[in-house]
Amino acid sequence: MTVHEKFLALGTHYGKVYLLDVQGNITQQFDVSPVKINQISLDESGEHMGVCSEDGKVQVFGLYTGEEFHETFDCPIKIVAVHPQFVRSHNKQFVTGGNKLLLYEKTWMNRWKPSILHEGEGNIRNVKWRGNLIAWANNMGVKILDVITKQRITNVPRDDISLRPDMYPCSLCWKDNLTLIIGWGNSVKICFVKERHASEMRDLPSRYVEIEYCARPRLDIIQPFPESCEEISSDALTVRGFQENECRDYRLEYSEGESLFYIISPRDVVVAKERDQDDHIEWLLEKKKYEEALMAAEISQKTMKKHKIQDIGLAYIEHLMKIGEYDLAARKCQKILGKNTDLWEFEVHRFKEIGQLKAISRYLPRHDSILKPFIYEMVLHEFLESDYEGFATLIREWPGNLYNNTIIVQAVVDRLKKDPQNRTLLKTLAELYTYDQRYGKALEIYLTLRHKDVFQLIHKHNLFSSIRDKIVLLMEFDSEKAVDMLLDNEDKISINRVVEELTNRPELQHVYLHKLFKRDHHKGQKFHEKQISLYAEYDRPNLLPFLRDSTHCPLEKALEICQQRNFVEETVYLLSRMGNSRSALKMIMEELNDVDKAIEFAKEQDDAELWEDLILYSIDKPPFITGLLNNIGTHVDPILLIHRIKEGMEIPNLRDSLVKILQDYNLQIMLREGCKKILVADSLSLLKKMHRTQKRGVLVDEESICEACLSTILPTNASEAIRVTVFHCRHMFHKECIPEPNTISTVKFCNICSAKHRGPGSAILEMKK
Repeated sequence: MTVHEKFLALGTHYGKVYLLDVQGNITQQFDVSPVKINQISLDESGEHMGVCSEDGKVQVFGLYTGEEFHETFDCPIKIVAVHPQFVRSHNKQFVTGGNKLLLYEKTWMNRWKPSILHEGEGNIRNVKWRGNLIAWANNMGVKILDVITKQRITNVPRDDISLRPDMYPCSLCWKDNLTLIIGWGNSVKICFVKERHASEMRDLPSRYVEIEYCARPRLDIIQPFPESCEEISSDALTVRGFQENECRDYRLEYSEGESLFYIISPRDVVVAKERDQDDHIEWLLEKKKYEEALMAAEISQKTMKKHKIQDIGLAYIEHLMKIGEYDLAARKCQKILGKNTDLWEFEVHRFKEIGQLKAISRYLPRHDSILKPFIYEMVLHEFLESDYEGFATLIREWPGNLYNNTIIVQAVVDRLKKDPQNRTLLKTLAELYTYDQRYGKALEIYLTLRHKDVFQLIHKHNLFSSIRDKIVLLMEFDSEKAVDMLLDNEDKISINRVVEELTNRPELQHVYLHKLFKRDHHKGQKFHEKQISLYAEYDRPNLLPFLRDSTHCPLEKALEICQQRNFVEETVYLLSRMGNSRSALKMIMEELNDVDKAIEFAKEQDDAELWEDLILYSIDKPPFITGLLNNIGTHVDPILLIHRIKEGMEIPNLRDSLVKILQDYNLQIMLREGCKKILVADSLSLLKKMHRTQKRGVLVDEESICEACLSTILPTNASEAIRVTVFHCRHMFHKECIPEPNTISTVKFCNICSAKHRGPGSAILEMKK
């Protein structure tokens, strides 16, 4: 397997290569060989892969391109390595290793040229390529090659030749571009690639390798268990001159009572004792890892002896302020300072000294453990001097009891003297006045600013007495909301008062009265005469609907205004309403010259004299005659009009008009005949239903009573003869209880039903026994 930061590449015993994401899901699969995969190599970009297998096959190909190289050798290929920068066109190189190390390079003709880098020392066991250096291991040792100069710069021999290289393989790892770590058998070597001084070169390579063996002594503590041992501590010790020391130069002693270890070296004595949480926190603080130290202290606060959570937190805040993380330092104050008001005030002053009051302002206590008022006032003054928006935000967010409202109000007033039109300051001052219950002053500012909250303020604090002389301002700001508010609160501000206040602003007066009329046609009836002029001046489209709906406006006054302004439609309506239909019709025909409207008006009035006037006016106007012929067929006999048409007059569309008259007449005849058939059918159906109903029997039993004498109809002695009269309306009488009719007809009717109305249900049905 080989690992890239984006995915894993896994080769199997059956010659397949899988690409997996970091969750282990297979993303791609390649069938490379029928036998096992020996090695996989990836370039740094993760876009090219090299694979070799036990049957001698080598493949180098692009994962996302069609680029590919195939080669089969006559021996198993154990290793393959592609150039780390293979994705670049000038670095198309890779090496393979079997019994010799081969370097393949792509020529300018896109052909692959092999060259032997090394052979003759057994099989190549491992290869690692980093930058321009290739390190490989064979049976004899490890070699490093500079690819640029094609020079081998070192040979690191194998230490223990008794260990079989196939049983104890060599491990290679580049720590960086110039440091190679070799692990083989029971040894680890660290090799540093260094540049050779120019004076030392002669015929030598430009680089050489230096191997470092010495390391610091290490104290390992092992915990024995019944079946195994576990390492519980491992610490490297720094003692003077450790580079020259050997193992025999160190000695370890243990003090059981104090649980201390003593390490003796030629130059130092080191005391080792078990670390506790205080030591851990101390180390974290030395490394300036304050966040971790704070977390560790919170977890082990019961076992700590040297440190306190608050001290660590204060050190953390101080550290953050030193490195310029003022916002984070301020945010940490909430958790670290808690409810300690003295510490809060101390930290606020520290933030002020470095000019960062704004940073801590968002985190000051607002509800529990509040600070002295001058602290909040100091912060507000800081914002007022440099940040109006921030000042306004704090005023909105902070409860008013945190500071002296009078002091802040005066500060804002003083600032407004320098900048009187600043909307942010004015709005903030209105909020301060509101908190101080000086609603009148707040209202004046809101109205000046035309602020949307003015209506909410009025409703919330019942300020209707304060707006009686500010109605014009409210209307100018938002007439719709103002009118709705005034009409909803007529009990607090009367209609008369509003109309009076708006006297000098008739356009606003009209808006108010119009909305009032829409709500109730009768409430403002005393102002209907005034509204005629207002509608005529500012809202003519609603004048005619107003005249139609109002029952209180003086018609003579309305007619006078409409005639002065030549409002024809309104004048026609008023003339008609005042009973002067002929003048109204004349105006329609002469002023509007609209035959259709004249016909519609005549239809509405349904007056024969109006039709006569319309016909007389239209008789010498062919277009009017056409209109009359097309529309009066169902209201006036068309013959009356046709007989009056002068001989030879040319009338547009006369034929179509006459055809329409005939069609209308035929339609009327058909409708009458249809109605007649329906009436006959319904009458016959109802007659049959009545006949069936009257043929039915009527139940007479012991509970039936005579409607005249109120005794039972049937006698108690069943042998007695009885004569009973039963009507179809279900009223029953003894024969002798019914008075004799005055008429000659033998048909009798129910007295009860006849008193109400005589109908088919009151006819007699005699019953004899």
